[in-house]
Amino acid sequence: MPEFLDLKSSQNASFANSIAIPITAINTAQLIAQQTLDLSDGEAGETRVDFSGVCGVQLGVSQPVATITISVVRGNLPTDPLVFSGAQALDTSLSGPQLINVTGSDFFAPNTVQTYTAFVSSSALGTIRVGPESFYFIGTSDS
Repeated sequence: MPEFLDLKSSQNASFANSIAIPITAINTAQLIAQQTLDLSDGEAGETRVDFSGVCGVQLGVSQPVATITISVVRGNLPTDPLVFSGAQALDTSLSGPQLINVTGSDFFAPNTVQTYTAFVSSSALGTIRVGPESFYFIGTSDS
């Protein structure tokens, strides 16, 4: 049976249309969530971090199709070890916010105090982060 180690959430924007942060560079990661978990009581080789989150984005006026990518790394920087990446093309027929939901796991997480960071990027200029932006990270270990 899994043993609970730590749980943290990151709530950058609680509601739809509560922020308006433009993505100003193509395929460049922007920070949307970050938390540090204490995994030091986990069993070596049996520790896992599960995460789930949502990021609300909206296409700009007359914007061509855009693909949104959400990446989660073990660390602080977009260049740190990638543990998850998912991409979704936005629907150009929708004029309002679109929600990108992600769920993933980092199996064999290190038994240390470890930071996890989520980033968003877009394949086209003019995409706007509008919220909500909410993530949770939970560390467990099998014994």
